[in-house]
Amino acid sequence: MESHELLRDVFQKISPKQAAAELGLSLSMVYKWAEPPDQRSGAANPLDRVAVLMQCSEDAQIAQWICQKAGGFFIKNPRLDSAHPLHLVPAMNTVVQEFADLLSVMAAAAHDSEITKAEAKSIRARWEELKSVTEEFVCCCEEGNFREIKKGEIPRK
Repeated sequence: MESHELLRDVFQKISPKQAAAELGLSLSMVYKWAEPPDQRSGAANPLDRVAVLMQCSEDAQIAQWICQKAGGFFIKNPRLDSAHPLHLVPAMNTVVQEFADLLSVMAAAAHDSEITKAEAKSIRARWEELKSVTEEFVCCCEEGNFREIKKGEIPRK
């Protein structure tokens, strides 16, 4: 789906007039966002701008922030471009090891019945890594493709 198509769908749920008022923009500007790029006159819509910012910065934190604002989280899709299939069990072991690592960080943080901000940050980092590794494993399962899994390890991004 193109960004202007998504915005057109959004404007079925919230009126462009209301969006313009909330954003402090002109109604004509908001309407232009829902036009195809070849018909648009003026600035690119905010979705296209965010996409360009993520691409030029090569920083997934932007997507993660947006996902958190929406009540979710961002998990990068795996790259499945290697040539030789490998076995399923080593890949499963990687996911189990990541989970064990998370539990270890949680246990170490909770040993004194208090979790500091630094410990919470460490737990969050391990949790994000576990989600990413598990998502990559699930995508490999769905694709029937374990070519990217090397030596029993799912590649980390």
